[in-house]
Amino acid sequence: MLKGIEFVKPEDIEKKSFEIITGILGDRKFPPLHEPVIKRVIHTTADFEYADMLKISANAIENGIEAIRSGCGIVTDTSMAAAGINKKALSKFGGSVACFMDNAEIAEQAKAKSMTRASLCMDKASCDANNRIYVVGNAPTALIRLYELIMEGKISPALVIGVPVGFVNVVEAKQLFKTCKIPYIISDGRKGGSNVAAAIVNAILYILLGKEGRN
Repeated sequence: MLKGIEFVKPEDIEKKSFEIITGILGDRKFPPLHEPVIKRVIHTTADFEYADMLKISANAIENGIEAIRSGCGIVTDTSMAAAGINKKALSKFGGSVACFMDNAEIAEQAKAKSMTRASLCMDKASCDANNRIYVVGNAPTALIRLYELIMEGKISPALVIGVPVGFVNVVEAKQLFKTCKIPYIISDGRKGGSNVAAAIVNAILYILLGKEGRN
């Protein structure tokens, strides 16, 4: 045994991690449905700033739960976010995950129109009414286009998860969703990422499956 190294069984590592997170958060209190989402994002990033940065609108998680329960489609702006979502858990409710970034038609249109593929992916996703949860972890242009589609009355998502990371229009794109009535989970500031986006979806899935109560 190495000095200072604690032996933890592989199956207990996640549980131990959440115990450490809970201990570091100390007396911090969160709404019951917000807590497992915040903690899972911290677990994914080891960044406790998310306890304050993650903004969850009224009924956002409840809407996400109901949409997943109904077998909705989830659209992501990156393959990485799509890969990170727990498909086995989602399949229990008949749901699916789609990402159109590798679609050849999208790539051609983006070049012809001098637009980002990410923004055009939102247009394509909006054509399917079953796509009820939109998950953006990388491209602020996707989040901006999503907002435009909402304002144009073309879509009304059950939940928007907007946590793009970066510098250009990132903060501004997130702020847009504080001005509309669509339920949202966003990260204030420049932090975020596809891993954060997937973690939020998984946290909602695990709430629905009753796995998060112990954390």
